[in-house]
Amino acid sequence: MPRNFIALLLLWLTGNALRLPILAIPPVLALIQTDLHLSGTEIGVLTGLPVILFAAVAVPGSLLIARVGAVPALVIGLLLAAIGSGLRGLAPGIIALYATTILMGAGIAIMQPSLPPIVRAWLPARIGFGTAVYTNGLLVGESMPVAFTIPFVLPLFAENWRASLVFWSLPLVLIALVVFVFQPRSKITVAPSRRWLPSWRDPLLWKLSFVMGAANTMYFCSNGFLPGYLASNGRSDLIGPALSALNIGQLPASFLLLAMASRWERRAWPFIAAGVIALTGIGGIVLTANLWTVISAGLIGFACAGVLALALALPALLVPPEDVPRLAAGMFTIGYGMAMIVSVIAGAAWDAAGIAAFAFLPIALAGLPLLLVTASIDFSRRKH
Repeated sequence: MPRNFIALLLLWLTGNALRLPILAIPPVLALIQTDLHLSGTEIGVLTGLPVILFAAVAVPGSLLIARVGAVPALVIGLLLAAIGSGLRGLAPGIIALYATTILMGAGIAIMQPSLPPIVRAWLPARIGFGTAVYTNGLLVGESMPVAFTIPFVLPLFAENWRASLVFWSLPLVLIALVVFVFQPRSKITVAPSRRWLPSWRDPLLWKLSFVMGAANTMYFCSNGFLPGYLASNGRSDLIGPALSALNIGQLPASFLLLAMASRWERRAWPFIAAGVIALTGIGGIVLTANLWTVISAGLIGFACAGVLALALALPALLVPPEDVPRLAAGMFTIGYGMAMIVSVIAGAAWDAAGIAAFAFLPIALAGLPLLLVTASIDFSRRKH
């Protein structure tokens, strides 16, 4: 097989692994809640832990890459995520479930900063396209457990949620093995580097982090607050369609980026256009509680997926190869941290005003960097 095809296939599979174990929980969450007698707070902690780990372990992930190299770090992350995900099915109680979820989240947090330098090494002439490919895999990986667990996987295991979680951990082991065996041999190194700590004083790090963080925040917070907003407006019937639109709306953007990534990878206008689309979607949500709310949610998903694919390519495009992992790690730390902070502020705004729509004000403000910061990034800057 052509070398580039193998690289693209491995990147797409790895993208799937970034989300498969996380999204294996929602379809069986009601079964877990009943079996382990979980409170609402405990459910909130369980679903929020992976995002916390994405921010907290990104920099240690950069250190691991600096010590062993990007591809070994990726394989280690895959195996840690697989072990943690599988062990969730054996957890006797909530504490064990938290611990195994932390292990799974840490593995994924290690994988994320390893991918930008790998894309640069395996596809140096097609960095934007390679990033779009693994982002497409990520989005497909989000949808598979949701689509297949209830109609196929649970019946296969007599409605046993523990067996379901173990089942969705197995692809990660297979992907780790395939990456280890079939990794392309590149003339461009992804070897260990002495530099691993993000340069927190680098303006480029903060600019890229705020751009990626804007997409993370609008996506995750919209998922979190949209159900409560619709319920408070007496439209609980729209929660399912709106959440489906928000998440399925990501896929068209991902496929569009597969065709256009190479043309758009060093341009400010796609980020600005995505910001306008996402903010239009947020405005549509707070002004409606009908079919337009569903359409508006789809706009947010579409825009945030496009920003994510383009932003993830920027470290490999803009800095020297030895700095790519630490820049990416800093982006994940700040970007996911931003989503967590804004989520808390949005909830406080709702409580203070007593009106659910006010939760979307901080979310909209968090999207402004796409309009205000992107124009200040020097996209002509070349890695060397």
